[in-house]
Amino acid sequence: MNNIKSQYKNILITGGHGFIGSNMLNKYVASYPNINFINIDIDTYASNPSNVTIDELDNYKFVRCDIREIVPLEKVFKEYSIDSVIHFAAESHVDLSITNPDVFVTTNVNGTHNLLMLAKKYGIKRFHHVSTDEVYGELGEVGYFTETTPLAPNSPYSASKAGSDMLVRAYHETYELDAVITRCSNNYGPNQDVTKLIPKFITNLIKDDNIGLYGKGANIRDWLYVEDHCDAIWTVFNNGLSGSVYNIGGNTEKTNLEIARTLLTKLGKSEMKIVYVNDRLGHDFRYAIDASKIKNDLGWEPKYTFENGITNTIDFYKSINKDIINN
Repeated sequence: MNNIKSQYKNILITGGHGFIGSNMLNKYVASYPNINFINIDIDTYASNPSNVTIDELDNYKFVRCDIREIVPLEKVFKEYSIDSVIHFAAESHVDLSITNPDVFVTTNVNGTHNLLMLAKKYGIKRFHHVSTDEVYGELGEVGYFTETTPLAPNSPYSASKAGSDMLVRAYHETYELDAVITRCSNNYGPNQDVTKLIPKFITNLIKDDNIGLYGKGANIRDWLYVEDHCDAIWTVFNNGLSGSVYNIGGNTEKTNLEIARTLLTKLGKSEMKIVYVNDRLGHDFRYAIDASKIKNDLGWEPKYTFENGITNTIDFYKSINKDIINN
């Protein structure tokens, strides 16, 4: 998907020091030297400036900026003549949303609204809002989320993302803002914060620590390798129909127990490392994405198998934990 011709010249990337945003920048800044990528981030616990490896390229610029603060945010829009936005920045840790929902509302809802107000004011050509399949709620053992599935979020995190989705929709319908929304399944890959399931399990096992599974480990997720997600975003950003929602999935449903067992095998550990803990509040049973719309309309589908993606992911976390491994 690197060869897509883009009409945009000054793209604002929000949350570019985070997991998905940094992978996006690392791949596309170098691929499109004639496009300026302006990254804003406040650098929370889930962000790391070292995630970005293209920071010395001439078409990349970082500005420390909080999307909740509209005055410095507007300065970025004006100074860099922003003509388009890919909006990654969000609080995304479900457990933290349960204990501290306020920051999720102020960041995910109010922060998104600040961006939308400025997008309207400065005539932004394309606003791409990166959302999640969690806004749909949960599924039983059968069926899939489609773009027309009613929103039924079950955690403060997913509710805040659903709220931001609705604001994007409203700005498109009311003010004719050129906007698209993508809703992805669970991502994994390099640069993900180690509080998330796969990097947490890998890191714990590298340290020879135990891994904790909620409940019986039966919850099911569709897993999407981060580079596939970035390619899908770039495809929708450039070619998606304004006002549309596109689901992005990896076609890889696995229980959390299956994930744990895969990692145990690949890292040479026994199942004695699994510790079962009390299930968390509002833990959705299953998410599964029907991604046929993006495939049929825009020609995107995942290129990574789970085997390839998880091998790359393990190699990455081994590389940043060399000291532990060598000892």
